[in-house]
Amino acid sequence: MPARPTPRTSRGPLSYRPEPGSIPTQPGVYRFRDAQRRVIYVGKAKNLRARLSSYFQDIANLHQRTATMVTTAASVEWTVVATEVEALQLEYSWIKEYDPRFNVKYRDDKSYPWLAVTLGEEFPRVMVGRGAKRKGTRYFGPYSHAWAIRETVDILLRVFPMRSCSNGVFKRSAQVGRPCLLGYIDKCSAPCVGEVSAEEHRAIVEDFCDFMGGQTKPFIRRIEKEMYAASEALDFEKAARLRDDLGAVQRALEKQAVVLGDGADADVVALAEDPLEVAVQVFYVRGGRIRGQRGWVADRMDEGETPDLVEHFLLQLYAGDADSIPREVLVPALPPDAETLEELLSDLRGSRVRIRVPQRGDKRALAETVAKNAQQSLALHKTKRASDLTTRNRALEEIQQALELDDVPLRIECYDVSNLQGTEVVASMVVFEDGLPRKGEYRKFVIKGVDGQNDVASMHEVITRRFRRLLDEQARSELKPGTEESGPMLVDPDTGRPRKFAYAPGLVVVDGGPPQVAAAQRALDELGIDDVPVCGLAKRLEEVWLPDEEDPVILARSSEGLYLLQRIRDEAHRFAIAHHRNRRSKSMVESVLDDVPGLGEVRRRTLLKHFGSLKRLREADAEQIAQVPGIGVRTAESIKAAVSGGAGEGAEVGAGPTVVSVNTATGEIEEE
Repeated sequence: MPARPTPRTSRGPLSYRPEPGSIPTQPGVYRFRDAQRRVIYVGKAKNLRARLSSYFQDIANLHQRTATMVTTAASVEWTVVATEVEALQLEYSWIKEYDPRFNVKYRDDKSYPWLAVTLGEEFPRVMVGRGAKRKGTRYFGPYSHAWAIRETVDILLRVFPMRSCSNGVFKRSAQVGRPCLLGYIDKCSAPCVGEVSAEEHRAIVEDFCDFMGGQTKPFIRRIEKEMYAASEALDFEKAARLRDDLGAVQRALEKQAVVLGDGADADVVALAEDPLEVAVQVFYVRGGRIRGQRGWVADRMDEGETPDLVEHFLLQLYAGDADSIPREVLVPALPPDAETLEELLSDLRGSRVRIRVPQRGDKRALAETVAKNAQQSLALHKTKRASDLTTRNRALEEIQQALELDDVPLRIECYDVSNLQGTEVVASMVVFEDGLPRKGEYRKFVIKGVDGQNDVASMHEVITRRFRRLLDEQARSELKPGTEESGPMLVDPDTGRPRKFAYAPGLVVVDGGPPQVAAAQRALDELGIDDVPVCGLAKRLEEVWLPDEEDPVILARSSEGLYLLQRIRDEAHRFAIAHHRNRRSKSMVESVLDDVPGLGEVRRRTLLKHFGSLKRLREADAEQIAQVPGIGVRTAESIKAAVSGGAGEGAEVGAGPTVVSVNTATGEIEEE
């Protein structure tokens, strides 16, 4: 059954409350939308009528955040599904698609490092990384400290001498025909110079992955067997080497204590909560040993108890990453419908998954340890944020009052223009939501329609481009004939890509005074947008300027609102300067290469992409330059002459004292 919107007639939940008899009693998923048709909350229910009716009771009886949600909303709609598993799947997909403001979002309290093996490459590499996972790479962890992983890898490279160097080091060693330092100290099998074939190197990599995946006992038995066999054959040198390998493996295992004697694979989840926030800790146990740890902190957005929080967390943790689902998940309380969630996770994993509460023994003791970590994490988070949360709320309220805005500006966008004597003119857009930066929403602009140094015209162009995109996104989301789906969405349903300019801000801030503010307001007027307020922050006296006002708004120097505006303005300036420097660096490379005969724009870009910077291009010799696709030997010599000349009259590229050190974990040469 399609979603059924209920239009808003006046402010307040009773204005859009559907008739009780119109709501079905089947399972389904529902969405609350605000006046701009933005989805602000997604939920599921076994009985839609009973669940939705609970939102329209006396507001005084609702949880504080639930009351805020229903008063912010302007309509509610629902979709009926056949089973509760389908409801779980649809709820997750909608939360991911719409990013509703009032849903619980478990965000990492820091960026956790992974141990990654790039199995998609011909010669796989082991490395430590952070951030999103990539296709074709196998991950272990996450871990709490990068240094701990590097220590373990450094020990295991003696036993599993696989590649750990970067692509640049690997290619350079292959070109010069000599391995890096790790190849000489037997911590790499040196596939770069053909010491082992690709097949032999991959076998080493697979052994390493099996060991990190928990299959340690077979490997230890194999080393012991080979060691005794070498000793009996009087090959004492090989036996001694295997003995040292066995010692290295034992040292690596000592860093991972056995916590579950049955060698189980399980994720142990614990929550620490209060009326406003919840902290989650997960210990990843593989082969009975703790392989990683991770933590999240989230604002509580609903009146749900611990079982509901567990369900929401497990859905967000596993639904988008089926490879990480273990055979067993230990939780502090069973979700409201554990069997349905087990069925969904089992389908994703491809084998049986159990969710249970540990009652006794090692698993119970481990769960208590994880719970203590969660409590400490919440206490630490609240210590850091207690004053900050109050301060941010006060800052937003001060901005609303000073600028006489209708609503608190929950989303603020700030724009800044950067140039150097009219060259490489760029602009930045930074976004703050609830007083905190949303770096994933930052955008860069290259000014195209303005000649020379004209910040006012550049600001007009940037605002025009950004809000024209907003209108385009809103037009795509309008109600189409034969459908009942509407409203702004974060993800384009046709391409699956995030929409860049989907949401209107509550306030636009420009870096500058009356001219820049007037240019921004004129751009909005030309597009017919009259519901987005604009202000400017002039750097000299930190005055806040409004359109068509002769006098600025003066905020007290001690004002939290002024401090927040300054932070946003400074962040926009920093982001614009970084973008400008990057553009200028690229243009410098291209200008140096302008006079090289036979070198067109495409090959200049290829060179820049290959070497990354003018400095690295200058450091390369003609032979290395000739390795770039499309660059011949004669062209490479011309390029080398051009960039060497740019280093200075009579200067020798690379001349001068250089202190060189070697990173023993990666084999990379580092210059100081």
